[in-house]
Amino acid sequence: MITIAGAGLAGLSSALELARRGAAVRVFEANPSIGAGSVSRFAGGMLAPWCERESADEAVVTLGAQAADWWGRITQVSRLGTLVVAPTRDSAELTRFSRRTSAHRAVDQAEITTLEPALAGRFSHGLLYEQEAHLNPRMALLDLAKAVKDLGVEIVLGTKAPAQVDLDCTGASASVTDLRFVRGEMAILSCPEVAINRTVRLLHPRIPLYVVPRGEGVYMIGATMVESTSTRPPTLRSLSELFNAAFTLNPAFAEAAVIETGAGLRPAFPDNLPRLVKNDGRLHFNGLYRHGFLLAPALAVQAAQLILSETSHANHRQSNTANH
Repeated sequence: MITIAGAGLAGLSSALELARRGAAVRVFEANPSIGAGSVSRFAGGMLAPWCERESADEAVVTLGAQAADWWGRITQVSRLGTLVVAPTRDSAELTRFSRRTSAHRAVDQAEITTLEPALAGRFSHGLLYEQEAHLNPRMALLDLAKAVKDLGVEIVLGTKAPAQVDLDCTGASASVTDLRFVRGEMAILSCPEVAINRTVRLLHPRIPLYVVPRGEGVYMIGATMVESTSTRPPTLRSLSELFNAAFTLNPAFAEAAVIETGAGLRPAFPDNLPRLVKNDGRLHFNGLYRHGFLLAPALAVQAAQLILSETSHANHRQSNTANH
């Protein structure tokens, strides 16, 4: 029996990959329900490796390129790409973003209008990343838990993991060297007057914004640079910046109903890439930073392969010892 501490994104994706390889798996989750304590509930759910390359290592592209296909077998994935735009005064930001990324093509005002009529006349140039996608994080986590259970994995809710487990996926609660915490802030808005179909990134030197549609006029908005180590709720200043940026996309956002705001501390290593590390006698899967849904599938595969390889070697040694 393979045991895992934590039924968040890392734990469930690893459980799925282990179960797919025939392993018996038990997952322990201290919270009473799936997603209740997971920082992934504040995620944008963007499967956007090429856009993320603007500020991340090439490994993000390599590890995340197949994420949309992986998630598409589990939950609903929107594959309409990512549209990146910038106000005319910030056109230099668009040029910089283009040079630092790949797998995109330039779009003019006419095509922007065709792609997203709600942005008609507001942006003269943009970039379209046609291979990118997005999902609804909270629904995806529930669908992942169902897929895991369907494969026979036992998820024990409201129960802390025992002292000894095979894989620790407890995120901020884990004792891992070099781990730091990076704050992410978001708001969920209801604005039926605006119809945006794909993820839109608005470039700005101070606060790059992303808007991710959730369907039925609901949008998640977040900023890639509103980060600190504070655990308090979002400040008025940061929310004002988010809402003003949304207003730049379409003035109708000024009348949006604010359904929810939130902030979470995301565990990260110095290079902002996730790792599998041995510490305190257990394997840790940690450091998903802001790339959780994008990079969890690839790291889960690595975790499953490593655990099963070590288990196989341990069984082989025990067999040889018994035979002698």
